[in-house]
Amino acid sequence: MAPGPRIDIVTLFPGLVEPYLEGSVLGAALREGRVDVRVTDLRSFATDRHRIVDDTPHGGGDGMVLKCEPTVAAIEAVALPGARIFALSPRGRVLDQSLARELMEERQLVLICGRYAGLDERILEETGAEELSIGDYVLSGGEAAALVVTEVVTRLIPGVLGNPCSPEHDSFSNGLLEHPLYTRPRVFRGREVPEVLLSGNHAEIEALRREQSLRLTLERRPDLLERVQLGEKDRRFLGELKYERDAKHRN
Repeated sequence: MAPGPRIDIVTLFPGLVEPYLEGSVLGAALREGRVDVRVTDLRSFATDRHRIVDDTPHGGGDGMVLKCEPTVAAIEAVALPGARIFALSPRGRVLDQSLARELMEERQLVLICGRYAGLDERILEETGAEELSIGDYVLSGGEAAALVVTEVVTRLIPGVLGNPCSPEHDSFSNGLLEHPLYTRPRVFRGREVPEVLLSGNHAEIEALRREQSLRLTLERRPDLLERVQLGEKDRRFLGELKYERDAKHRN
């Protein structure tokens, strides 16, 4: 049994999802049995000869709505007892690294890819599906969002990444944005790698990277600082950065 959750993706377009699962980190994890991802064609649960899975919305409005009968049947066919079911939707809770760690501990995730105008509300009511968003924007369907969820969760499964420490150093893993990264050459068009990174002094390297993460987070995502646990040294450094920033604005 895979160490992470089984992930079932229910979609009208398996051909959009399956090629992505074959490559890179996800593909290797699947081949090694570290994750179990299954793709279900929603249209195979339609009962009429034209395999219709959508209809016009009651009350009028643009677009088509995915019907209850085939969608609920597809969910019930794949969901094991205790499965956590999600409909990918801009109305849902926004995925972040904390939620990803929570989902990694589940036995099974069922991801429903909406299309057209969306799902009949009774699908959510009948299956207990939660709504899950990957950001405040609208996609043409849930397939891209389902793949984002799948990759974010899969990367946290032990053994999936070559370096077991890699997920701990990613942006958001500790509440901050990741520090800048450098590799060879040492100098590129006059731009040098920070000397500390070449010193071999791991304490100084970690201190520099922490300060770089704090600086980037303050500049680009200051909202994150309200939720992260900061030490006295962190707060002092941020105070200096804010003072410098305010001084520049005054000048």
